[in-house]
Amino acid sequence: MASAVLHETLHTGQKMPIIGLGTWKSAPGQVKDAIKYALGIGYRHIDCASVYGNETEVGEGIKEGLGSDPGLKREDIFVTSKMWNNKHHPDDAEGALKSTLKDLQLDYLDLYLMHWPYAFKRGDDIFPQNPDGSLQYDYTDYKDTWKAMEKLVEKGLTKAIGLSNFNKRQIDDILSVAAVKPAVLQVECHPYLPQNELLAHCHKNGLVFTGYSPLGSPDRSWRKPEDPVLLEEPCILEMAKKYCRSEAQILLRYAADKRWLPVPCFYVFDFSLTEEEMKRIGGLNRNRRYIIPLNTVAGKSVPRDAGHPQYPFNDPY
Repeated sequence: MASAVLHETLHTGQKMPIIGLGTWKSAPGQVKDAIKYALGIGYRHIDCASVYGNETEVGEGIKEGLGSDPGLKREDIFVTSKMWNNKHHPDDAEGALKSTLKDLQLDYLDLYLMHWPYAFKRGDDIFPQNPDGSLQYDYTDYKDTWKAMEKLVEKGLTKAIGLSNFNKRQIDDILSVAAVKPAVLQVECHPYLPQNELLAHCHKNGLVFTGYSPLGSPDRSWRKPEDPVLLEEPCILEMAKKYCRSEAQILLRYAADKRWLPVPCFYVFDFSLTEEEMKRIGGLNRNRRYIIPLNTVAGKSVPRDAGHPQYPFNDPY
């Protein structure tokens, strides 16, 4: 795979591999081996986050992967991490990134994202709660958080900074104050939720677009029996049979061709979909969002953060 690694070029000049290894929901005790294996077969982009709770293992995997291949250097690997919501206060930004770097055993990141546009109460509790189970919010303006993140680039702690789960209006808010332009937007994206307008807005403004949950997150814990399953769509099953590939590989090939830059862990560049097949998959759009954080409040499951004024999914723009 190493000889076939394809890239998108960030406005910083960095080469960001199109397919990355996502570490969300990776089981404890297995992440290190997954990282080592991925680096061994040619993956060069590792996507992680402090809230995933596994960056120490990720760091061990990177260290051992580099140690087992004399030809592989740190600069050959693109490592992304994300600032969690309880570290949005400008005074907390540098400490949050330094903590991630310590866990990953790295001197710098290639990309550091603001995980969500809204903030939680400052402190070490990643999900600070009120007595009724609702989250304790903070109202730090994400533009102030962004200005603090810019200083992290100046100090060499990360080569680029970007956004995750921001809507179009919020991206424009950041662009209006940015001295260091966001390099990447990472959001949920799959044929049920193609994000066409957001994708076009990113490309217009020079942001590389990265899509998470490109398979529709079929293993999400809050999945309902009646929810449509992307991997079971007839056209996806038909193409998988035609190309002797898994349904997941069909969806990832589609995502790569659409420049969605998916972040799972499959190889998809040894076959191609036809223009007609691309259109058929594109026709699956249901405007269906699956990754909506939920929380239990007074015994009921509700959207966890919809009450925050900076919650991105309340605003269609």
